[in-house]
Amino acid sequence: MSDDPLLPARLRVAPSPTGDPHVGTAYMSLFNLAWARKTGGAFVLRIEDTDRSRYVPESEQQIFSTLRWLDLGWDEGPDVGGPFAPYRQSERLDTYRPFVDQLIDQGHAYYCWCSPERLAELRAEQQASKQPVTGYDRLCWGMTRDERAQLPGFTENPVVRMLIPEDAPVAFEDLVRGPVSAPHPDDQVILKADGFPTYHLAVVVDDHLMGITHVVRGEEWISSTPKHILLYRWLGWDIPAFAHMPLLRNTDKSKISKRKNPAARLVWFREQGYLPQALVNFLQLLGYPPAEGEQEVADFAQFVAGFDWTKVNTVGPVFDLDKLNWLNGHYIRSLSTERLADAILEHLAFTGTWPQPSAEQVRVLRAATPLIQERLTLLSEVPAKIAFLLASDDEIVIADDARATLPPNATEVLDAALQALETLEPWGHDEIQATLRRALVEDRGIKPRLAFGPVRVAVTGSRVSPPLFESLEILGQASTLERLARLRRRL
Repeated sequence: MSDDPLLPARLRVAPSPTGDPHVGTAYMSLFNLAWARKTGGAFVLRIEDTDRSRYVPESEQQIFSTLRWLDLGWDEGPDVGGPFAPYRQSERLDTYRPFVDQLIDQGHAYYCWCSPERLAELRAEQQASKQPVTGYDRLCWGMTRDERAQLPGFTENPVVRMLIPEDAPVAFEDLVRGPVSAPHPDDQVILKADGFPTYHLAVVVDDHLMGITHVVRGEEWISSTPKHILLYRWLGWDIPAFAHMPLLRNTDKSKISKRKNPAARLVWFREQGYLPQALVNFLQLLGYPPAEGEQEVADFAQFVAGFDWTKVNTVGPVFDLDKLNWLNGHYIRSLSTERLADAILEHLAFTGTWPQPSAEQVRVLRAATPLIQERLTLLSEVPAKIAFLLASDDEIVIADDARATLPPNATEVLDAALQALETLEPWGHDEIQATLRRALVEDRGIKPRLAFGPVRVAVTGSRVSPPLFESLEILGQASTLERLARLRRRL
């Protein structure tokens, strides 16, 4: 990048409310927001809801909540307003029609009365004959309604198509890729039979009227860019800068999709217990991996400070959840125990695991958080790790693999532990450790691993648990003694 001062840029993300938000929505929002902040500009959220056949009413709120969860907030949008409202395309229908009429009057667009059945037959014929050039055959171009009605495959409700010239520009400059050449477009529909604009018209009109200076989107839109450039030129408008980001890919290099990969659903990451800052960091790395010597862990402010379009890797990044898990573990360990406990409670409420936790659940969780923090990868792992602390004493079930680890002298160990802990005061983890070590290791000469193993199994039902003595302190003296006695009676 040059050292010239950056002009304030206006960027937008424009998801369609057709279901659970795609992780690509966050990916695109991240880069749009970063450049807006880098230049001191504005970031706009626009809802592109003109495809009414796929519209899902609750999807819009999911878009809002997931992007806000990631702290990828917007300056203008449907819920916050702004100088170019409304920001839902379905509320802007009167905006588009005058530009459609202008294009028809100028000879750049025309009505098409071909029925869906006739278009399907045309596509089938072209595929069967393996024609090098496919697309609409312009049967309706230059015809009046009455003239077209005399021919087969007529429908009363026409669409409007662009009239693509033979010399349509197919090359353009891309911020990420440099010079790009796209295929020659066909006569794209810009107004559907139901009166709703297609994406191609609406996105150009809205981007122009909202002052968008940079269009950042996925590489699947490269083939559509010549159509958009034509519309800008025909309508006499300045053409924005384009940046086409590489598509996120599965490990088999296929495009990540909600149908094949649950991780394509943005809300999936919240359900699984990822921290938002870890996911943002991960998406930053997908956009461009750090250069040699640069650290992988970086917050959004650091990302903005070093942002450069030339760093974007044009090869589709592979969605490596191992890397995300590592990052999530790092961010979990970097939180204070208080903030981590708050994050866990928020996660358990969001997933419905603990919709309204009791005072005892909150007490145990906050007390246990320091014990499990180093062992966590996902927030969703917490309930299983602390379940033994919240279960009633008669609910503790000894796992088979844990029972198999009990040494031959387990009854001796449990008897000694019960005797030593029965009158212990105060009940603190240091006192518990010192008492058990003296009674089992020093007085009886039992190795610590063999000495404390039966205690752990009796209290937790497992071979592995959070730190034992701190866990006993949280559990309390009465429950500890009851669980030791229950296992002793079974043996």
